[in-house]
Formats: sequence, structure tokens, C-alpha cells
Amino acid sequence: MPLACTPTPSSAAPIEGGVDECEVEFAHHMQVTRIYESPRVTLPYTDEQWADVMALGAKVDQELVAGDVRLTMGGEPTFVAVNDRDAAEWNTDALGPTKRGLASELVHKLRDEYGQGGFLHFGQGKWYPGEQLPRWALSICWRADGQPIWHDPSLFADEREPHAYTAEDSQRFIQTLSRKLGLSDRFIEPGYEDTWYYLWRERRLPVNVDPFDSKLDDEMERIRLRRVFTQGLDTVVGYVLPLQCNPPVGPGLAGPLWTTGPWFFRDERMYLFPGDSPMGYRLPLDSLPWVSKADYPYLIEQDPYAARDALPQATTLRAQYNTVQAGPDGAGGYAAHTTGGGFAEGGVVAVQGQGHGSGAGRPSAEQANWRGEIQPSHAPLSTDATRAPQRQESAHWITRTALCVEVRDPMRANGPKAEAEHGGKSGVLYVFMPPLARLEDYLDLVAAVEATAAELRMKIVLEGYPPPRDPRLKLLQVTPDPGVIEVNIHPAHNWGELVQHTEFLYQAAFETRLSAEKFMTDGRHTGTGGGNHFVLGGATPSDSPFLRKPELLASLILYWHNHPSLSYLFSGMFVGPTSQAPRVDEARNDQLYELEIALHEVYANRERFGTDMPPWLVDRTLRNILVDVTGNTHRSEFCIDKLYSPDSSTGRLGLLELRAFEMPPHARMSLAQQLLLRALVARFWKEPYRAPVTRWGTELHDRFLLPTFIQMDFADIMAEMRQAGYAFDDAWFAPHFEFRFPLVGEVKSMGIELTLRNALEPWHVMGEEGSSGGTVRYVDSSLERIEVRVTGLNESRYVITCNGRALPMQSTGTTGEFVAGVRYKAWNPPSSLHPSIGVHAPLTFDIVDTWMKRSLGGCQYHVAHPGGLNYESFPVNSYEAESRRLSRFTRMGHTPGLMSVPPASIDVPGSREFPFTLDLRRQL
Repeated sequence: MPLACTPTPSSAAPIEGGVDECEVEFAHHMQVTRIYESPRVTLPYTDEQWADVMALGAKVDQELVAGDVRLTMGGEPTFVAVNDRDAAEWNTDALGPTKRGLASELVHKLRDEYGQGGFLHFGQGKWYPGEQLPRWALSICWRADGQPIWHDPSLFADEREPHAYTAEDSQRFIQTLSRKLGLSDRFIEPGYEDTWYYLWRERRLPVNVDPFDSKLDDEMERIRLRRVFTQGLDTVVGYVLPLQCNPPVGPGLAGPLWTTGPWFFRDERMYLFPGDSPMGYRLPLDSLPWVSKADYPYLIEQDPYAARDALPQATTLRAQYNTVQAGPDGAGGYAAHTTGGGFAEGGVVAVQGQGHGSGAGRPSAEQANWRGEIQPSHAPLSTDATRAPQRQESAHWITRTALCVEVRDPMRANGPKAEAEHGGKSGVLYVFMPPLARLEDYLDLVAAVEATAAELRMKIVLEGYPPPRDPRLKLLQVTPDPGVIEVNIHPAHNWGELVQHTEFLYQAAFETRLSAEKFMTDGRHTGTGGGNHFVLGGATPSDSPFLRKPELLASLILYWHNHPSLSYLFSGMFVGPTSQAPRVDEARNDQLYELEIALHEVYANRERFGTDMPPWLVDRTLRNILVDVTGNTHRSEFCIDKLYSPDSSTGRLGLLELRAFEMPPHARMSLAQQLLLRALVARFWKEPYRAPVTRWGTELHDRFLLPTFIQMDFADIMAEMRQAGYAFDDAWFAPHFEFRFPLVGEVKSMGIELTLRNALEPWHVMGEEGSSGGTVRYVDSSLERIEVRVTGLNESRYVITCNGRALPMQSTGTTGEFVAGVRYKAWNPPSSLHPSIGVHAPLTFDIVDTWMKRSLGGCQYHVAHPGGLNYESFPVNSYEAESRRLSRFTRMGHTPGLMSVPPASIDVPGSREFPFTLDLRRQL
């Protein structure tokens, strides 16, 4: 035992005392608390704030139900990949090597959540001029009544996994399918690549190149020639079954009447059009026998307003094709159904084309086909239906739609570069669905396809024509857009569904390595660039609140116009007349005059017709007002292309699309926006908004491009909503403000605080120029705008200068608080306005004391790294992006010594057109 215990010998003393059990408790506590919780996108709301948001959402829902508004809300959020941010497919290109794979992974996650019992359809999307390939559209379709359409998800092929199907498999599949439908397989046609075209194309090649390495400038044509000559001109591409659905006739025939027939060609083979699209889009339909316009079997879609009966029972659809196949001699037979009971109990069920009455117990269509009998649900093929037409005779009996089955490399859908680098490793079996007018017929054919895949144990991908749009079928789509993946989310009927849809989608995208945000090269934090459009309407066109009460739409349009913050607070970087979502007053100079007349007509027609106001009248009244400068109805802040356009059935859906919304980085930020929309609909449903149409003039692109005045205008909106009974809190939208107008930096000197924030700047479209690809028009993004906000300023003594020029500081209404904007040229591209004007960066800001004739302090802002560092890639994460932003602002560099003093702020004249902005390009 130690006799002494001491830190130094001089203080040593003997240890005294007794010996007892030692009981010592040690405790250590450390806590880190945020002194100030600044608004941030990573955690936009506290738990208390979010509870208030949810409570207000429930209250708004109660008002919508009480008012019988029947509002549904969907959207078009967009995402980008977390990896390889520099790739063209995540910046400019619509297609790319990894985009479809990530979209497929996301689709499968969404199907597991929403589309249980539904089917996947990988069809063709939009095809814009100048794009070599059409875009794809990955769809999830499921029944609104909850009954399953597709029972075995394992039969869907995953394009990301390698498969090794061959043309023989496609032939076996289509032959089995034809028997399932009760049709003869003698009219199945093999399809070949056009031998004569490719022989001609080979003859056109230079003499010193090989067809397998043609050296052509057109990358797509080069890859196509290599593929065709590699597989051989005599190789079968796929098989075609001419297929047509005739409406059922008679009370006992409830199912569709599938018919087929021969196709006649001048050549001995069916040659497909040269191309890279699926086989079904390359059929030589113009080579089929001629038919007059009067006899042509046009596909007439059902009107969205037409009444629909209940869909056939899922068990009925499945049972008529889900039989055990016997051989041609009848060996093996079919599993007999016992009388009585439901399908699960082995009872009698209806076969194809039969009802549940006297038709029960008849042989199925497939059984009849094996026995050589004429199935009762089909009319026999007469000699007239199979004969070749005479010269100049209208061949009205020829079947002109078809189902195709082919084996194809999935990389072909991702463009020529992806096919060249990653193609040739897989052969997936694709089933091309024909166009059908009725949903019942489409589901019947899907049931036959699933039964065929299950019998042959083949995994397939459904493609071709999508099912007809129908309120009995729910649809969710994932499509590519330039630089992004877009999700067309299905509509939600209440606030709870909306919250679940939005939060699950963000989480599923996160798990798929997709992100809702991007970082620019200089570190700026932005949305994806593809937008986050909101779609409002009803479950059916007749339920749409905008058709039932047109003054609701008029109120929203007018309210948005009178409050510019709604147009700019949630928008993307590209705003202005030539953006994707221009305001009404950004189109033509006289557009507001016409808008006033249109809004008056909406109310006048409402008084005239009452509740029976024709829906097309709403479209015709506003269609030519809600356009951009070129007359494009889609590029408008309020897009009514799908409201009630008489031009097509897809335009008569009762939907309103709000396009001036950029993708927020957090799901709850998006939900706050959607809650505001729902509250505005509830408010204006009860009491329409009537007010004079404000003529903003040049003030729109002067005052309301600065963050301070956008925030003040939005505060007025929040106050109005609270006055109307909706308890919105301004703090709920503080994260949106910080995200849209990030803080650049701030400096304090002598009680004066100067703050810089990024402001908005419209980008202008330049004149036409020639290029290697044709005529192009560049967008001038060389101009930028920054807001200077000063507090504690004595306007009689001090002045703020930028690069030596005095700013026209404007009061905000608060003593000592002033704001101004600086418009400057950030860089000097070859195509820009005023190319002779150089770059103004770095911007040097000084707080000048006019009495002492010197600068009290200031700062510098650089548009690039001040040391000249040229970044070669985008930031990998938010931390690197933040470091790049911070490096461009310094609290030093202000002007030293005595200055040539400009007048004090109170004496600095502003521009007559843009009094809030100093344009450094203008030297007047």
C-alpha cells in the first residue's frame, strides 16, 4: 500500500484513515446545441413544424370534401443520378447507357408499392425533332378496383439481367399465343431486315472500308450496319401475328372476338423498315393491300366522358386462358373443372367470349383450335376473308393491326453509343402489343400473354401500344427527359395519399442512387433542372373542379399574375419569356389586355350557362391566352393542353398543369408547396378571386427578380391565407427561399451590414445561327444578377459602390434598410448579347463614406475560383459544393485610400426603366 500520494515530494503527507469498501461513481455529460437553427434543405422542418403542416393539410382536406371539390393531385418530379454527374445523359441528353437501367430499378420499387397485381409496359415515349431515337416510357398499370391483372411478377424480364432467348423462342411463343386466342397460326409472318436496302447501302460505302467498320459520320447508321451484317440478312428478326379485336355481339358473348388473316406483299418476304425501333413500329403497313378512306378501319378511342361498365372479373380473364395444354392428338387432356364453386375451388368459369350462363362448360378457344373446331366465340374465316384483293379493289377485310414477338438487345433503346460499348450481351424476349380501343380487350390480351409466358416459362417484356386511357386503370410512368429521369406519379385523392406518394417516391429514388438536386461547377446548389410540375384535376373529366367551376381556374391565373413571387420563388434557373413556363405578361405586350377580356368572358359565360357551361368553352376562352411568345400552349405557366381540348381524347382529361416549379431537394419541401396549392383551391372554390389585373411593366424584371421583394410579396400571400382561415407560417417556406436565393456572403463595418444573395436573371434566346447540325438558336446565360441588401445605412452620408459605380439603393420601407440589384456579365461566350463587352468579374463592393472620402470596408465576389483554378468536374457532394461557393467570396479587396467620391445614396439617380438595378454593361 502506498504510504503517501502527492504530485510533488514537497507536499507529501502520510495517508491516514481506515480501510473500507470503495464505492465511486463517475459521470460525464456532453451536449451540443444549435444556438440558431438556420433554414436548410437537409432538415427543412422541426417535428413541431411538420405536425402543424400535417394538421393544416387535414383541415384543408375537410374543406375540400365539404365543398365537394373532388380534387386530385399528381405530378412530374424529376431525378438525376448520384454517380457520374458529368455524363451527358445527366446534363443534356435524353438517352444514355445507364438511364434506362436506373429507371427500371425505380419502376420495380414503385410497382412493389403501388402496382401489386398490375403489369409493366415498356413502350415508346415522346419523339422530338432532331432526336435520332424516340424516348421510352416505362409504365405500371393496375386496376382501380384492386383486382389483379398480372398474377406472376417473376414472368417480367429484368433488362438489367442477361438473357439468351433466340428467334426460335419468339416463334414458339407467338404460336402458343395464337392457340391461346383460338386462332390459326398459319398467318404468322416472319420479319426480315430489308435486304435490298442494306445491299444498296453497302454499295454506297467507300471502296476502302468494311461494312462491319464503315467509318460513317452518322454513329447510329454505323452501328446499325454493323449489327445487321453481323446477324445476317437472312436472319429472322421476329414474328408477326395479324390480330384484330371486334366488339362482342349478342348477349351471350361477353368477351372480345379475336380475328386474324393473311397479309399480302409484293415481295416473297415481309421486309421491315430500316431502323432501330421495336419491330412493331417498323412493319411495312403501307405495303398492305390498298383500302379506301371510307373503308379504312380507323381506331376510335372512347370519349373520356363516356360511361364505363365494371371491368370483367380477374378470375374470369385468367381462367379462360389458364389451361393445361394438351398435344395435338389430345394426349394429356385438360384439367376438368368441377361443377359449382368459384375459381379457387375448381368451379366452372367462363371461357373466352362466353358469359357465366349457357356458355359455361364449352371447350376453351385453345381446345377448339387443337381439335380443328371453330370456337364458338369466333366467326369462321370465310374464303372472302382470306382471299387476295383484285386490282383497284378496296381491301376492307384485311387485318391491319398486329402483335409482334422478337428477341432484341435491350441496349438498343439507350442509343448508339451505349449499344456500341455495352451491346450484344443479352437477348430479351419482347411482346409488342397492338393498338386497341377498349380497355376490356387489352386486359383480355394481357391475360393471354401471361398464360403463354407461364406455360412456356419464358420471361418477357411488354412493349408497343399502351392500354387506352381509362379511369378504371391507374397509370404510373417513368420516362427520360434531357438530363433527368421523370416520374409521372399517379394522382392522389387526399392529403394523406399525397404525403405517402411524395415521401415514398423520394425514398425509392434515394435507394436507387437517384437524387433530387444538382451542383453546378461553381458550387451553386440547384434542382435537377427538369422541373417538378404539378397536375391538378379530378378522378374523371366530369369530376374536374376546373370544368365544374371555371372561375376557380380564372382565380388561380389572376392570383398568380398579381403575386409574382408565386412564379419565381419555386422556379428553376431559367426564367423569362423564352423559358419553359413563362408568365402571361412575359408573352406579348398586349397579352394582359386580352387576359382581362378572357377572364370577363369566363364569368359572363358562367352566369349565362350556370352549371351547364360547356367544358370546351373554358378551353377556347383561355387557350390562346396561356401561350409563350411563339404561341406554344405547352410552354406556359398554366398549361391547359389536357383540360378540355376538342382536338383529341387525351386532351379532354380535365387536368391543369402548373409548370413553374423546380424540383426541391427534400420531399417535405415539395409537400409544403402542394399544401399551398390545395389551400388556394379550397379558398377560391368558396370565394373566387376578383381584383384588377396589375400592369407590372418593367417592374416585373426589376423589383421582382430580387430576393427581398419576392420575400415581401410572399409574406403578403401568407398573411392573406391566414386571414382566410389557413394557418400558414412564413417559416415553412424559409428553406425554399434559402434554396432559391442562397446567401453569397456578408460583411459588417461601422454598424452597417452588407449582404449579397444570388438573384434571378432571365436568359434570352439569340438569333438563328448555322451549325453542323442545322440551324440553332443559343440561349445567352452569360448575364447574372446579384442582390445587395444593406441595413443601418445613413443614405445622406454613405453610398454602396460596385466596381466603382454607385448603386441606386431603394428603401424596403424599414428605416436604414436598402436594396439594389447588380446586373453583370459573368463570362463571355461566342454567342451572346453585346460580345464586345468584357467580363465584369470580380465584383468589388465598397461601403463608401462620402464625408470622409474613403471606403469603410467591403468585399469581393468572384464567378470562378479567385486563384484561377479550373474545375474539371461537378462537385461530388454538398460539402465540396459549399467549399467552392465559399472560395468565391472574400471579405477583403475593398478600395484603399482616398476615393473619388460618388454622391450619397439619397442623390444617386436610378434608371427610369429599371430603378432597382445597376447594369454594369450600360455606361450612360
